Amino acid sequence: MDFTALVARKRDRFAEIDAAVADPSLFEDSRRAQAILREHSQLRLLLEKWDEFQKTQRELTENEELASGSDAEMAELATAEITTLRERLPRLEMELRIALLPPEPDEDKDAIVEIRAGTGGTEAALFAADLFRMYNRFAETGGLKLEVLENSPSDLGGFKEIIFRLSGESVFRKMRYESGVHRVQRVPATEAQGRVHTSAATVAVLPEAEEVDLDLPMSDLRIEVCRAGGPGGQGVNTTDSAVQVMHIPTGRIVRCQDGRSQQKNKEAAIQIMRSRLLEDKRREEEEKYSAHRKALIGGGGREEKIRTYNFPQNRVTDHRIGLTLYNLDQFVEGNIGEMIEALYAADVETRLKEAETAA
Repeated sequence: MDFTALVARKRDRFAEIDAAVADPSLFEDSRRAQAILREHSQLRLLLEKWDEFQKTQRELTENEELASGSDAEMAELATAEITTLRERLPRLEMELRIALLPPEPDEDKDAIVEIRAGTGGTEAALFAADLFRMYNRFAETGGLKLEVLENSPSDLGGFKEIIFRLSGESVFRKMRYESGVHRVQRVPATEAQGRVHTSAATVAVLPEAEEVDLDLPMSDLRIEVCRAGGPGGQGVNTTDSAVQVMHIPTGRIVRCQDGRSQQKNKEAAIQIMRSRLLEDKRREEEEKYSAHRKALIGGGGREEKIRTYNFPQNRVTDHRIGLTLYNLDQFVEGNIGEMIEALYAADVETRLKEAETAA
């Protein structure tokens, strides 16, 4: 496929963006500045990939000419270089095609992650806690910031529910494929006879919504303040700090009591509500856009079993792309990068096919 005309248009756009970045008035509007700088970075990366791709093509042509020349020594050196260049070109072409794709909605945003115990009682709640620990380790090793917004502990150190914010570079792109039902197969700590049980927990990953993303009038919200629940003696239980927010048009309810500050709980509850409503809107648009893509990656529905964690076999399997890894002991310690990149690659491949079909 010849990318020349498309890249030429991108280069013209980069010149416009470059001029905008050089204008000091850009930073008077912080949101616009952020969007412009993001596009500037994406276009710069694309043009760098294009230059590298063209350079490699020129070097391959030059070496093919030398390999067919009369100078035997130069021909031998050129032949060796040809092998390397031919191996490099397909990788560069794939990177270029990815860079030419329109950016995914919300991929650069921070994320709000909700984990809830599913079927399996106490063991499901313990597994929910294990998933939270896995994502916490992933955040620590990946330079991401994790902030717990709300949690509901269960017996034996598990969680009935825990909601947290992940912030950093391209967080939603990294985490979006974690949405769905996670199934665990292992011998529970409460099992006296050593039998393997199957339990589940649900994970929902939402792009953190900003005010410009979704119009959420305060008149659509009913905000109530009440006494926080929790173990006796905790500071969180001594003041009317818990906040419950209802979105009147949909009946959705969010309750936050994790912070001691009533104002902080109110802000967190409204932020979670905004992100959930934005996710509903995004999912509706995605379903209209591509049923095929939804079938491959999943829309994050709670009913979708996306992954199985089999502890007896030290195996983790993602059912959407059929990938099985035999490093579950490391996976639950936060080493989930290989799985995330494989899911991203499968998603990109589908988007490329759709783009080529539409072209």
